[in-house]
Amino acid sequence: MNPSLLRILPLGLLGTVVALTGAPANPNPHSAEAYWVYFGTYSGPKSKGIYRARLDVATGQLSAAEVAAECQDPAFLALHPNGRVLYAIDERSRPEQIPGRGLRAYQIDSHGTLALLNEQSVGGAGPCHVTVDARGQCVLVANYSGGSVAALPIAADGRLGAVAGFVQHVGSSVNPVRQKEPHAHGTVVSPDNRFALCADLGLDQVLVYKLDAARATLAPADIPFVRLAPGAGPRHLAFHPRGNFVYVISELLCTMSVFRFDSARGTLDLLQTISTLPPGEAMAAGTSTAEVVVHPSGRWLFGSNRGHNTIAVFAIAATTGRLTHVENQPTRGKTPRHFAVDPSGTWLLAENQNSDSVVVFRIDAASGRLQANGQSAAVPSPVSAVFVPVN
Repeated sequence: MNPSLLRILPLGLLGTVVALTGAPANPNPHSAEAYWVYFGTYSGPKSKGIYRARLDVATGQLSAAEVAAECQDPAFLALHPNGRVLYAIDERSRPEQIPGRGLRAYQIDSHGTLALLNEQSVGGAGPCHVTVDARGQCVLVANYSGGSVAALPIAADGRLGAVAGFVQHVGSSVNPVRQKEPHAHGTVVSPDNRFALCADLGLDQVLVYKLDAARATLAPADIPFVRLAPGAGPRHLAFHPRGNFVYVISELLCTMSVFRFDSARGTLDLLQTISTLPPGEAMAAGTSTAEVVVHPSGRWLFGSNRGHNTIAVFAIAATTGRLTHVENQPTRGKTPRHFAVDPSGTWLLAENQNSDSVVVFRIDAASGRLQANGQSAAVPSPVSAVFVPVN
């Protein structure tokens, strides 16, 4: 494997960014009786952009999906902490060909309608993931094709500023097809808002950055990365609600890794790696992982397997963070590229990309097991989902 290096490309500071003001649309999202669920999709013959459906929390009923905004390849979505602005990537954007494309900001009105605020370039090709810091001061974008991470400031009205922080990853790993170069695939911000973590599939690393959210800048942490097993292909990450554990799902080897996180230093220590497939089952050709989510209670962890078409359920040990396999639940569709757990922790929505469906599962409060409730919605090529309380 070639040695991996980091090259920070300073793009200047835009000054302190004022966070969005005003009280959140719903100060206690757990109390919502219903949510608008916005779905990011891949554009094509069927999909026109971002879709929206209504989820009833009491019954798990999911309404028919409708187009919320027509746009190109809004694959991954992220919500501002105040619940009033939605951010959507344009996954097929290439800044060298079409400047100014890559990330859009949408205002969400009281009826759940989306209105485009503005659009900005993300500095690299093929953005695949977006997240917002806890204070709503900046967004972080992982550029898969470009192998880079960009930070953009958020203005008071939710509009996006130009890229203020940019990190170009350098290196490769052992898989000759998927790891010839870096592929940043997912970012997450620590609960204290001091660090940003990025899973790079091409490097087999989780990179750690000091985050200045007010200025939307990134700098390598004192220990700038941790390595995973050669060929693992880390894809997405999730923090435990307590902030002391990080869970990393690896696409190429179908594994879940548990790290202890030191919030004072921003360091990661590997505790466990476990298969996302049923115990003893070998990984078949065409199988890969996708999303990872920690249940709001911190008791359960979920991960999706494409090809195998299941959601893996794990119990989380309260003191050690280690995982115990509970079940692999079929998603009733093909290629669960993403899934999402509603803020109440009652429902899991599995998004089956290659069967154009979203299927609703009830999460058992005692065991974490999933049970389909018979509800589903037709959504073309679903890739991500976020929940916004219905006012």
